[in-house]
Amino acid sequence: MSNTQDYLPIVLQAIVAIGFVIFVLIVAPRLGPKLHSKTKDANWECGIESEGNARFPVSIRYFLTAILFVLFDVEIIFFYPYAVNFQKLHLDGLYAVLIFVALFMTGFIYVFKKGAFEWEK
Repeated sequence: MSNTQDYLPIVLQAIVAIGFVIFVLIVAPRLGPKLHSKTKDANWECGIESEGNARFPVSIRYFLTAILFVLFDVEIIFFYPYAVNFQKLHLDGLYAVLIFVALFMTGFIYVFKKGAFEWEK
């Protein structure tokens, strides 16, 4: 059985992470100089002055591909704990992974049938 002392490292890590975020968002911008000029505030790309408008329509397929990549990539990460502990988990672990893979494949088949992987439309 676990007790509250087992969660102390997690709570401390969360406090440090939140403190770092607060520091970066609030304190760090106030530490640097505030020098503004027309040249400094201009947009530059690789040292070349920008031309035209950067606001042009981008196909939603690019965003969909990126989201699907992140989704399936993160799901693959969940296989690591099973791979590390597969001898200890026995059949219960196998059943859990099979259910996970079934859900994963259901989502993959759904996305495939919706045509998310087809670029020619």
